[in-house]
Amino acid sequence: MKNDLPNWNKFSESDFIKIEGAKEHNLKDISLKIPRNKLVVITGLSGSGKSSLAFDTIYAEGQRRYMESFSAYARQFLGEMKRPDVDKITGLSPVIAIEQKTTSRSPRSTVGTITEIYDFLRLLYARVADAYSYETGELMVSYTSEQIGKLISEKFTEKGVNILAPIVKGRKGHYRDLFEKLGKQGYSRVRIDEEIYDIVKGLQADRYKTHNIEVLVDRLQIEKKSFEDSRFKRSLSTALKIGEGAILVQAINEKNVQFYSQHLTCPTSGISYKLPEPNLFSFNSPYGACTECNGLGETYSFDEEKIVPNKNISIAKGAIYPLGKRKKNYIFNTIEEIADTFKESITQPFSEHSDEFVKILMFGSLESITDSKIKFEGVIRHLENLNEFNQTSENKWLKSYMRSSTCQSCNGGRLKKEAYHFKIDGKSIAEVANLDIDELKEWLTSISNYFDETKKIIAKEILKETINKVNFLLDVGLNYLSLNRTAKTLSGGESQRIRLATQIGSQLVGVLYILDEPSIGLHQRDNLRLIKALKKLRDNGNSVIVVEHDKEIMEEADY
Repeated sequence: MKNDLPNWNKFSESDFIKIEGAKEHNLKDISLKIPRNKLVVITGLSGSGKSSLAFDTIYAEGQRRYMESFSAYARQFLGEMKRPDVDKITGLSPVIAIEQKTTSRSPRSTVGTITEIYDFLRLLYARVADAYSYETGELMVSYTSEQIGKLISEKFTEKGVNILAPIVKGRKGHYRDLFEKLGKQGYSRVRIDEEIYDIVKGLQADRYKTHNIEVLVDRLQIEKKSFEDSRFKRSLSTALKIGEGAILVQAINEKNVQFYSQHLTCPTSGISYKLPEPNLFSFNSPYGACTECNGLGETYSFDEEKIVPNKNISIAKGAIYPLGKRKKNYIFNTIEEIADTFKESITQPFSEHSDEFVKILMFGSLESITDSKIKFEGVIRHLENLNEFNQTSENKWLKSYMRSSTCQSCNGGRLKKEAYHFKIDGKSIAEVANLDIDELKEWLTSISNYFDETKKIIAKEILKETINKVNFLLDVGLNYLSLNRTAKTLSGGESQRIRLATQIGSQLVGVLYILDEPSIGLHQRDNLRLIKALKKLRDNGNSVIVVEHDKEIMEEADY
């Protein structure tokens, strides 16, 4: 206890949490008063009962009382909480415990998602980022239907043009049914792979080739003010509707076409993006997650060394660990038959098998291997099928035979390629998520200089909230983390301080916070930041109890 304690006698009973007869675990009938709305440290030797008092008595009773405030119907789903071994506790506020435990073991959970900073970044990128073509690197453009009409009138004045609506882009198929449907709707021509064809009965494309197909909506002469002409407007509107916001315009007797889109479009290659929404930048959403790794940033493949870790034993005795010892089933019968073909025995040590046999054993063969014309898929493909078709908790053991590697499609960034080509100040959201918290704050405070007035207005509140949340992380000494750091790699102390930062940001009042040794592993500079954060919780009108050995926090405590 501090030597310069205030005179507690001048405070009323309501200013204290009063504990009488605490006997939980190794507590020996302890009674004490703890002042409310103060920073209080409970310290002592290991085994002296610090955690028993703070967590197993005070927190447990606060949680139990909170549960009792629910209806009987709700409590049946929560289960009953045991009352701690204490005679009486009075003056108890709602309690939040911030312990040292990993926040989440989900591979999708990161510092950015836990703190919700990444959610604000997704919103920022969806509203003010510039889009660039992943084909040419050019800035993407988008137009309204009126703007498209004026651009066509200016570019193709005094020319005859074909107004085309894209309906198939980069897909295989013969599309016979599509052409018949278009014919019934009154259209007479289509453009297949840059060649125009009349829609006649039986028209079809090569089903094994990739095609780009557009329907010819109209053919007309463009004048200076064609955008005011009713026929032109009607044709343009129809083409945009069929093409889902995109059209192509081709001057008659010319090969080149001009792309226009109400979406974001590359002026050279014609590729287009849909207008961005926050879920485009989310690796937890099918809309934004990389299709190769499903938003995990890494892919898994079976490792031969893990499948056969001990090559001194035979296949019959379980050298192929996932298969176990020899059994009477299809795969072992097949392996024995293949071994006989190669004049091998499954009872000999695995290390004595020929390379050719091991290759067939692991990877199989598309050709018949034995006289019975068996085509063996291989042990690895067999395990891949098990993993693919039975995604249950029972199959988690298969992960132990796999190795992880960075996803080649997204390079570990977890997102679809379109998401990487929306940039602010030349940085994609994945690059920003890789910045440490200090660098992130510096970037957030400077990017307004790159916005025009409209974007400044849009980004103002988003940036304000994001910077506030970043400041909370800096307050608790987590300036070295990055937003893409996965939750399962965080230490207990880091997880605790992240939750502490979240609680500071919530700005709750009248709450009792209990923390378990938050200063573990901190340097002196970061320890001072932590003390400031704890005092900020207290100054917001909360009570803070810290179980701690650190002298610095004890010296700064009120009690």
